[in-house]
Amino acid sequence: MTPVSPTLEVERVLFTDTEFVIGIDEVGRGAIAGPVAVGACAIREVEAQQGYPEGLRDSKLLTEKARERLAPASAEWAFASAVGWASAAEIDEFGIRQCLAAAAVRALGELWQAGVPVDLASVLLDGSHDWLSPALTQPLRVMVQPKADRDCASVAAASVVAKVARDTRMRELALGDEGLAAFGWEKNKGYGSQGHRDAIRELGPSAEHRRSWLGKILDA
Repeated sequence: MTPVSPTLEVERVLFTDTEFVIGIDEVGRGAIAGPVAVGACAIREVEAQQGYPEGLRDSKLLTEKARERLAPASAEWAFASAVGWASAAEIDEFGIRQCLAAAAVRALGELWQAGVPVDLASVLLDGSHDWLSPALTQPLRVMVQPKADRDCASVAAASVVAKVARDTRMRELALGDEGLAAFGWEKNKGYGSQGHRDAIRELGPSAEHRRSWLGKILDA
């Protein structure tokens, strides 16, 4: 079955009230190691008229090779893009939902620095729950859209940019520290594969593990 192509229909509706639409999506929420990453891609009507990069899809529907090609193309297409991060230690201390919001706020801060009037933009959030607004110091125009990562090009672009950035960071951690090599993050990207879980049982968790998530693994 051919993956569904995103459109810019939702963004074009939002452009009737605002100059910028910021698509947001998260990556790494379900991992047991490494940070969570939130991608943000800001576009204007001129970018919508140009059309998004050929082959763009939700990052989960793409091969690694396709994502590696589309991430820079998506960043170039957008007026500005950014990735915000929250560490494993922050996730342990504050919980994943609060850290998702913190990472999104950090990404929005980068967009502000890049010249995006975030306070005047419409923010398009993947999902059915607004997990962003409670973390904001001032309200933004936040719209939630189920399956936005699949259906909305700005959010699909954010998902690809965030996915490639996080995968790159996990590979760098795995290959840059001999003590982390056994966890296989260059392959599993911090998710709970059998080999990853076995390595945790044998070696114990590292500083990059979300220790509050490892109870069943460590008790086994």
